[in-house]
Amino acid sequence: MKPFDPRLLRYARASRRVFALGGVLGLIRTLAILAWCWFLAHAIVAVALPMLGNDGERPGRIAEGAPTPDQLPLLLAGVLLALGVRSAASWGMDTVAASGAVRVKAQLRAAALDAFDTRSPERAGGRSDAELATTLGRGLDALDGYFSGYVPQLILTAVATPILVVAVLFADPVSGITVLIVFPIIPVFMILIGMATQAVQDRQWAQLQRLSTSFLDAVAGLATLKIFGREGRQSARIAAETEEYRSRTMKVLRVTFLSGFVLDLAGTFSIALVAVTVGTRLVNGEFPLALGLFVLLLLPEVFIPIRQVGAAFHASTEGLAASGEVFALIDEAGAADTEASDARVTESVDGAIRLTGVQLSRGARSVVGPVGFEVAPGECVALAGPSGAGKSTILAALLGFVRPRSGVLVRPAAIAWAGQRAGLLQGSIADNVALGAEARDDALVRRALDAAELPEMPLERELGAAGAGVSGGQAQRIAIARALYRAWSLGPNAALVLDEPTSALDRATEARVCALLRTEAASGRAVLVVSHRPAVLEAADRVVSITAAQATEVAR
Repeated sequence: MKPFDPRLLRYARASRRVFALGGVLGLIRTLAILAWCWFLAHAIVAVALPMLGNDGERPGRIAEGAPTPDQLPLLLAGVLLALGVRSAASWGMDTVAASGAVRVKAQLRAAALDAFDTRSPERAGGRSDAELATTLGRGLDALDGYFSGYVPQLILTAVATPILVVAVLFADPVSGITVLIVFPIIPVFMILIGMATQAVQDRQWAQLQRLSTSFLDAVAGLATLKIFGREGRQSARIAAETEEYRSRTMKVLRVTFLSGFVLDLAGTFSIALVAVTVGTRLVNGEFPLALGLFVLLLLPEVFIPIRQVGAAFHASTEGLAASGEVFALIDEAGAADTEASDARVTESVDGAIRLTGVQLSRGARSVVGPVGFEVAPGECVALAGPSGAGKSTILAALLGFVRPRSGVLVRPAAIAWAGQRAGLLQGSIADNVALGAEARDDALVRRALDAAELPEMPLERELGAAGAGVSGGQAQRIAIARALYRAWSLGPNAALVLDEPTSALDRATEARVCALLRTEAASGRAVLVVSHRPAVLEAADRVVSITAAQATEVAR
């Protein structure tokens, strides 16, 4: 977990504006602090020295550079003006940070969703839906604390601290050297505490992900749990996960409070050490009173940004953890796009599918290949082979989700596809069948449902979340109807690609679906179907047997 990740500037352009404007406002605020300390120190001296009396008997350099009481109104006006500028700059930094947080969150969510759109379904990344929802929802919302609390202090630490340290050095080299010696103590404490915070924060974030997943699983399977009387066990499980999350949250808070105390203690000791040296020299008359008060007023301002940046960092660690996962998600999509490949991928004009020496891999591991086969327009070809041989990966390459490592892949310009999962959404049956179409054609929807053996299915029947409300076989046939609707909409040159389309169907319905595939092929369409079912293999013109190393064509 980095206090600042450079990927933030790359993936969220609004963050650049936050840091640029924040730097300018931070510089203005720093100059206002210098002016405020100078005017206030001299105003105090203008009031204090006459009250001491015996002007000529003051020891040493106490009165050196002291203003006269006549200058007091001008000094007070300077104090008020500097204070106003400082307050306005601070307000401006907070406003820029808060508004920037909104835009940054929106841009990061958009970038993450774009990564989902371009990412292959083959690359799940090991994240569940609940984990992703938590990361993009609550996780990124926690960036509000990062931008509103941490970023302004980080900017001030980078801009104000060096300027103020140089000012102290010019005003009093002894105090400046003392500051340079004691100042590194605070960053060292910050690093040590940050390491402990990262450990407890990572465990808390992981526990929140587990809690979200458990709750989603319980809600998704609530009907089944009720049938088997297991809802009580799941309630106890969620309660235990919630208690564990509460416990880990309290550990994070304890570390946060402890870190704040340690940083304040280190800063207080550092300021006291410098203040003692200044006070001693003032008593001995070795230091002008105005300059001494200026240094004493400036000292807390030197240490405040670094102390507050440490405290604010602990309050924003949840957002940093979530943004790190978002960056990893976006980087995964980018890495997939830049994987080395010697393959040549082109589009066919007639809707044919041709693979010549195609080899597919996931990372450094070869999945299948070299593969070579062809599906000409008017043919129905079946892909067969054991589970894990790479059949679905071949379809993913046809759809553009996976880029071949080598070989030549010729794919149709238009493909109508139905996967192993129906992928139904909440809404009407007609909307699910016409998914992706610019305008819904109810007559074509009805025709597709009839062809997929759903003649009695009402078009306006509403489905629940994830297509709830229909059986597995019905969901599969709706997915087939969707593929048919898209194929018919795209024209005769659109290939029809189906992955295990009859796995949930009875034999009679399967036979009618096989006849449908034959009809589509007879109309001049290239049909490619992945299946283990003997009826589907029998209905195909040719069967291509896939293994992890090669493809063997079986003549029919």
